[in-house]
Amino acid sequence: MKVYADRPARRAAQLVADLFALGLTASAIWLAVRVHTEVMRMRAPGDGLVDAGSGLRGTFDSAAGKAGDLPLVGGALAGALHTGSAAGAELVDAGQWQISAVTDLAWWMAALVVALPVVFLLVSWLPLRWRFARGATAAARLRREGEAGLDLLALRALVTRPLPRVAKAGELTTGWREHDPEVIHRLAGWELRRHGLR
Repeated sequence: MKVYADRPARRAAQLVADLFALGLTASAIWLAVRVHTEVMRMRAPGDGLVDAGSGLRGTFDSAAGKAGDLPLVGGALAGALHTGSAAGAELVDAGQWQISAVTDLAWWMAALVVALPVVFLLVSWLPLRWRFARGATAAARLRREGEAGLDLLALRALVTRPLPRVAKAGELTTGWREHDPEVIHRLAGWELRRHGLR
């Protein structure tokens, strides 16, 4: 598999593009971790609610237990204090809901921060690299096959060049049809250069 061009200028451009893609991905991951960390800081009020609700529930439960031992009014007082315990349980539930919401938000925002550049690379950089690798690999294989491969490369060069240029270069088409080695090598060279090969 031919991943990089033989020609230095094109190889340098490919390396820069690959480094850019790698840097963009690494930056997106770093930023996603930072976003996740910063959003998770918003769960502090939820943690506070859970702690306050647990403390309130514990205090009211303890007081209700002691009030239940009082003669005459102990049962009624304990029931009233258990209402405060229920309020503490509601605070705990509210805190846990906020913690869950903040955690979900943090994960979704981090995923979005990573997904946007990755999708951009998948629709722009990756198809170009894939197309180059396939074309350059095939052209390099034809180059290794000798004269038969060069003949196919020359034909490909004639077929892919703009029609007005082919019409002006009538001696090239004639030379290719007559199997002129110089013309075939020249045309094959054009096609190899188009794929970044020597």
